[in-house]
Amino acid sequence: MGLSQTAIEEGEKAISNKDQHSISYTLSRAQTVVVEYTHDSNTDMFQIGRSTESPIDFVVTDTVPGSQSNSDTQSVQSTISRFACRIICERNPPYTARIYAAGFDSSKNIFLGEKAAKWKTSDGQMDGLTTNGVLVMHPRNGFTEDSKPGIWREISVCGNVFSLRETRSAQQRGKMVEIETNQLQDGSLIDLCGATLLWRTAEGLSHTPTVKHLEALRQEINAARPQCPVGFNTLAFPSMKRKDVVDEKQPWVYLNCGHVHGYHNWGNKEERDGKDRECPMCRSVGPYVPLWLGCEAGFYVDAGPPTHAFSPCGHVCSEKTTAYWSQIPLPHGTHTFHAACPFCAHQLAGEQGYIRLIFQGPLD
Repeated sequence: MGLSQTAIEEGEKAISNKDQHSISYTLSRAQTVVVEYTHDSNTDMFQIGRSTESPIDFVVTDTVPGSQSNSDTQSVQSTISRFACRIICERNPPYTARIYAAGFDSSKNIFLGEKAAKWKTSDGQMDGLTTNGVLVMHPRNGFTEDSKPGIWREISVCGNVFSLRETRSAQQRGKMVEIETNQLQDGSLIDLCGATLLWRTAEGLSHTPTVKHLEALRQEINAARPQCPVGFNTLAFPSMKRKDVVDEKQPWVYLNCGHVHGYHNWGNKEERDGKDRECPMCRSVGPYVPLWLGCEAGFYVDAGPPTHAFSPCGHVCSEKTTAYWSQIPLPHGTHTFHAACPFCAHQLAGEQGYIRLIFQGPLD
C-alpha cells in the first residue's frame, strides 16, 4: 500500500508508533519533528536502495564501467544510500508514478539527522534532502527517436523539485522549481549517486524493439556476410548470450574511422602502446576494439538497424540510439557529468562519442 501524510507531532522526545510509517527530522539534540503517514489504498509503494533488508523491493549496487556482474562491484565503496528512494504508483489509470527521496527502513522510519538539509515549508510542513540526493531527468519529447535531454533536478523527501545543489552533498538546497513535478515519465533517468536507473512505462515498452527483434537484426547483418578486408574471412556477431567472450569471427573496428575488420595483427607496431593501431584501409591511427551488439532492448529509442557503435567500448545499436545517449550528461561523482554507453557505463570518447560502422561485403 502507498502512504499519505496526515499530521506533524513536535517535541523533545517525539516517539513514533512502530506500526506506523514516519519521517523524523532532527533539528537539534533537543528537538525532533516527526511526520506520520497513514496507508493509502489507492496506491502502491516500491522502495529502491542498497540494503538487502525486506523493505527494499529493488536492491541496487554501484555501477562499475565495463563490469559484467554484481561480483565486480563488491569491492567498491558504495555511495548509494541503503534506503535511497521510494516510488508511489497509483492503482488506477493512468497509473501515475511519483518519486520521493529516501526510503523507510525496517522500523518503518526515515531519519534525517542534524547534518541533513531540511526546512519548514511556507505551509508549515517539513521537507528535506538526503545526503547524496536523488536526481531525476525527464527527456523532452518522451523516450522516442525524437528525444532530447532534459534538465537534471533534485527530488526532496516530500517529492518537491529543486535545481541541483552546488555539489552533490552540499548543505544548501537548490531553488524550488514549482512548474515541474516528481511524476515519472517514459525515459526518466533516476540517479542514486553510484547508479543511474532508466524508468520505462508499459506503454513506452510496447513501442520498443523486443529481444526477438534485436536477434533478427543480428541474423540479418550476419546473413549479409560482411568480410574482413585483410583476411577476407567472413565476420559474424556472436549470439547475444555470449556477451563476454570474444569469438574468432567477431567483428572489430577502428574507432577513428569506423572500418570493420576481423581480428588481425596488421599495423600493430611495437612503438605504439598496444592500444592504437593503423587502419589498413585509410591509414588513420586509433583504438581497435571488438564490436558487441547492445542486447538490452529497453535502451533503444527506435527499432533501426545496428549501424553505429559507441566509442570506446564498441557496443553496437541503431544510429538514433547512439545519438540520443551521446547527448545525455550522466552524473558522475559529486559534481561532474559525462555521457556514457548505456550498455556498459563506459564514459564516451571522441568528438561525438559514437561512430558509423563501415562494413565490406563479400567479394563474390
